[in-house]
Amino acid sequence: MASTVTTEPSKDSSASSRPGYGHLLRTRGAWTFLIPGFAARQPFAMLTISIVLLVQHTTGSYGAAGAAAAVTGVSMALFAPYSGRLADRYGQRVVLIPGVLIHAVSGLTLTALALSHAPLWALFAAAVPTGASVPQVGPMVRARWGVKLQGSPLMTTAAAFESVTDELTFVVGPLLATALCTAVDPAAGLVTEASLTLLGGLLFAAQKSTQPPVTAAAHARVEHVSALRVPGVRVLIVTFLGIGSVFGGMQVSLAAFTESIGRPGLNGVLYGTFAAGNMLAGLVCGAIAWKAAPQRRLVIGYAALALAASGLWAAHSVLFLAGLGLVVGMCIAPALITGYTLVESLVPAGARTEAFTWLTGAVALGQAAAVTVAGQLEDRLWSGAGFLVPMGGTLLALATLVALRSRLVVRPQGRTVARGVGHRVPVAVD
Repeated sequence: MASTVTTEPSKDSSASSRPGYGHLLRTRGAWTFLIPGFAARQPFAMLTISIVLLVQHTTGSYGAAGAAAAVTGVSMALFAPYSGRLADRYGQRVVLIPGVLIHAVSGLTLTALALSHAPLWALFAAAVPTGASVPQVGPMVRARWGVKLQGSPLMTTAAAFESVTDELTFVVGPLLATALCTAVDPAAGLVTEASLTLLGGLLFAAQKSTQPPVTAAAHARVEHVSALRVPGVRVLIVTFLGIGSVFGGMQVSLAAFTESIGRPGLNGVLYGTFAAGNMLAGLVCGAIAWKAAPQRRLVIGYAALALAASGLWAAHSVLFLAGLGLVVGMCIAPALITGYTLVESLVPAGARTEAFTWLTGAVALGQAAAVTVAGQLEDRLWSGAGFLVPMGGTLLALATLVALRSRLVVRPQGRTVARGVGHRVPVAVD
């Protein structure tokens, strides 16, 4: 029987019963993948907004800009799960190195085409490999935590920490991309994104000692198990699609709103405020020892998100929009954290990277659809009409979540998952 010794829970029972960030960050070997992992995922938050600002500058249309960004998002959503499956089967490094090289080349190609005023179909053609090759660093980091913390109560804390890390990138990334595109050059955001992805991805790939091990047995298991076969994962995918609609709708609508009032530089500030709310809520969620079942927390938190997002379209001032955006951001973190936590108990260990990438891809797909629809609404209706997209997306996802919430219940005993492969919740031992 194999086990992984990482957090030494017997030496600090109080920390295990009330896990916190300090105890999590003392996990042996964690910093070796956290720092390069943060650097590698930083460009992810820059990609969509950089494409939107560049293409809008060269075409003068938010609809065209949203469509180009949407193609990137759809491509990422379609290819991300396969990237995760390959990482589970062959190792993260094998997938990551060629991925970041392709992403850097295709991102720079997209930039050159946009600056040369190439037709929209050519931008779409370059956007496909750009999105398909986005490195799935967040799911890979979460998979490394899963290996380190098997059976530990720190898993919820790790999920919260990763959500906070993701949101920190969404605070810094849009601000950096907006500043580069408005103060330096419209192409500077996408060029920087491609460069940082290449550098950060290679540094993360170099951390071979902490990547999940790939064995012959694990190889066979991954070949016969797909995370998508787990009913709860499919429910979470719909839930995360709604979250993606918030991200995409906010990005386009905030850019259009600040442009309409003649203050485009506020775009990054407003989006950063929205992401800061998410980050703060994530910090709080990770510090709480929850007693309520995660399924119940997800439904309650998602209902709050849908309610907050439903008021965005009525915001007509910078201060009101900033305040409401902060609230919306604070409602996203609990849903994300709970969803990722449920994966740990719903999905066999050999398919978790794939499961995480399905959720990441769902966010990207929801974001892509939202960027497209919001861009069209902004072009055809009034400034701020794009905010209707987060409202619609979260309400539809909430209805699905409520109707199918029973599929998120974790069975206490072993169960059959995909072609008869049972999943037993692992227990950490000293």
